Amino acid sequence: MAFEHLLTERRGDVLAITLNRPERMNAAPPAMFDEIRAALGALEGARAVLLLGAGKAFCSGADVGGAAVGGDDPGAAAHGALTEHYHPTLLAIAELGVPVVSAVRGPAAGIGCSLALAADFCIAASSAYFLQAFINIGLVPDGGASWILPRLIGRARALEMMMLGERVSAEKARDWGMVHQVVHDDMLEAEAWRFAARLAKGPTLALGMVRQQLHAGLSSSYGEAMALEADNQRAARGTADAMEGGMAFFQKRKAEFKGQ
Repeated sequence: MAFEHLLTERRGDVLAITLNRPERMNAAPPAMFDEIRAALGALEGARAVLLLGAGKAFCSGADVGGAAVGGDDPGAAAHGALTEHYHPTLLAIAELGVPVVSAVRGPAAGIGCSLALAADFCIAASSAYFLQAFINIGLVPDGGASWILPRLIGRARALEMMMLGERVSAEKARDWGMVHQVVHDDMLEAEAWRFAARLAKGPTLALGMVRQQLHAGLSSSYGEAMALEADNQRAARGTADAMEGGMAFFQKRKAEFKGQ
């Protein structure tokens, strides 16, 4: 599948999606997020997804062109871009049945920050930084940032990011719990591919249920979360990977999962 704003690559069971507008620091027009959603809809058996940015940036934010400041109702244009393009893609990532890893170099700003943190594991280069700069231009966070950031780093730190509009370095993001790991820039892609390949060797169906029940649990009651766990546990028990895991445990060997 050919895209205008993305590159895709398949290595084994990992599908890599690279934002490919390096001349614009991978600023994301609505069509780019439509393409991400299309790529996710055509996994073709991939068991993990890796999100990257070409060049020196992960994503410097949304790029809605003149609609952001011009026209009779720029607010309506921004609302349409969010509700019809950006937000559906972020929801598609949340509902995906396989693990997702993001690899961040340089800025992950605005919608780019939301995209990076929508992954299950975010691996950051030393040059990476995360930014909610909306307040600096009189706007408010979007892309689900007001939902995910307080859950990742707490209310006080989320307010710091959103109300002060200052960069959060890779090291601070790691200390705050935003990212899984910080590596040297020249090791970012290799480490991200390695980590995604590790996840792709896992019990895919169970991993998909883990990420989905965790996402649901963040906005459900204690009882509702346990009910979903019970339902997913019943489903997981019936998979070939669960049978293989049990046999490997008793035979004292490493399990070889097939994603089935």
